[in-house]
Amino acid sequence: MNISNAYSEVTPAVPSWLNKGDNAWQMTASTLVAIQSMPGLVILYASIVKKKWAVNSAFMALYAFAAVLICWVLLCYRMAFGDELLPFWGKGAPALGQKYLVARAKVPESTHVSDGKSKTVEPYYAMATLVYFQFTFAAITLILLAGSVLGRMNIKAWMAFVPLWLIFSYTVGAFSLWGGGFLYQWGAIDYSGGFVIHLSSGISGLTAAYWVGPRLKSDREISPK
Repeated sequence: MNISNAYSEVTPAVPSWLNKGDNAWQMTASTLVAIQSMPGLVILYASIVKKKWAVNSAFMALYAFAAVLICWVLLCYRMAFGDELLPFWGKGAPALGQKYLVARAKVPESTHVSDGKSKTVEPYYAMATLVYFQFTFAAITLILLAGSVLGRMNIKAWMAFVPLWLIFSYTVGAFSLWGGGFLYQWGAIDYSGGFVIHLSSGISGLTAAYWVGPRLKSDREISPK
């Protein structure tokens, strides 16, 4: 039995390569990551700061999730997982067209292998599912970074910071390791986001906290207000 046809009859609306089980699990896994951000970290951030910072902190996480989605489909997905522009960066382009999104997904790092021996890996789900899957990780990376500047940065500064960091930092790391860039070519493998997500958000958060400076003395005092 052909695995790709295991769960559905092939019709014009259901391509032969689509496996409903694979697609359903990929979407479920993506949504579980998204729930950690929305509402998970939104609620957490609002609850760990003083009352006067609660709305600002919650909205920082909410805005990051929404802004990353817009930037991701307009430009950043293909900068991180598209055709190579530089050894550490892909060519930016929209990931919105129906023809692009309903086509069979391709695992990006398998499309740039220079030795010519590795075949492109094509999972049994559509490109739209892969775009959504990678979006949830990009979004939670920014929201994790936000935890370093809670009570230090107002929402206006954060609104400018999010798209700039996504474009000039996250896409570089994602393409270099997951998109078939130079680190992948050197043999580096990031199985679960330790480099692309946690290391990048941690170092960037530490750097941001250093340059923004400490919280006000009144905000550092232990008080319920």
